[in-house]
Amino acid sequence: MSSAFQENRLIVHPRFASKFLSTRRDIIVYIPPGYRESLDRYPVLYLQDGQNLFDPGTAFGGQDWRAHETADALIMQGLVEPLIIVGIHNTGVKRMSEYTPTRCPRRRKGGKADRYAEMLAREVKPFIDHEYRTRKGAAHAAVGGSSLGALASLVAGLAYPRVFGNIALLSPSVWWDSRVILKMVAAYRKQDHPRIWLDTGTDEGDNPQQIVNDARALRDALTARGWSEGLDLLYREVAGAGHNESAWGGRLGDVLTWLFPGPATTQTNASDQWSSTVHT
Repeated sequence: MSSAFQENRLIVHPRFASKFLSTRRDIIVYIPPGYRESLDRYPVLYLQDGQNLFDPGTAFGGQDWRAHETADALIMQGLVEPLIIVGIHNTGVKRMSEYTPTRCPRRRKGGKADRYAEMLAREVKPFIDHEYRTRKGAAHAAVGGSSLGALASLVAGLAYPRVFGNIALLSPSVWWDSRVILKMVAAYRKQDHPRIWLDTGTDEGDNPQQIVNDARALRDALTARGWSEGLDLLYREVAGAGHNESAWGGRLGDVLTWLFPGPATTQTNASDQWSSTVHT
């Protein structure tokens, strides 16, 4: 059993209610080692599909990300600054609708990601800021997820760049509704550019090359709107990685190190670390 479980550093807030979405959902919060003994304030990472993060008993396919174990280890090594991780549970059958920006005519569902983003920015984040010792500025808040959860996170980050100054996109579902997210990025006109981690595996889905091409298209759409690789955008293709919880959990440590580097990870060293990113 991990120290986070043993020390009761995983706290569940059940049946969180929103005025923007009808379904209640659980929120699970990881607090870092030493949180209760200090008066410090902490940055926060808000992750979608919260039931997949900490517990194999609730995770899809019984494989959780082991996010608490990864965070504990990196914090103790000084590679990641102590942070709070907030997992927002998905709502099962309504997950697809809440995580997507448009209604897909073929699937006859979708289109509530704007409401979901509003819930994150106007309800979940204020709740966490009230209940926990957080750093309030956008530079200290990140929103992220995988697959459709990454799509929802990008919608939230682009809609509220002064709330979420960092976005983590693991294997985003660029394919949704004829790749409508590319048009949304192309229409982005705000001055604020949240820092973005964007990755994909090279062995995802039935057509892995198309998935990689989609990720590259999203990268290119972001750079066309002013993001700069190596400055506020990191793009990574992970050789042999599939589209699953094990793959995403396996690279969470890299995501945390880039988003919130600790004293043992300078920005210069972090840039060197990501020099193996595949660019084509």
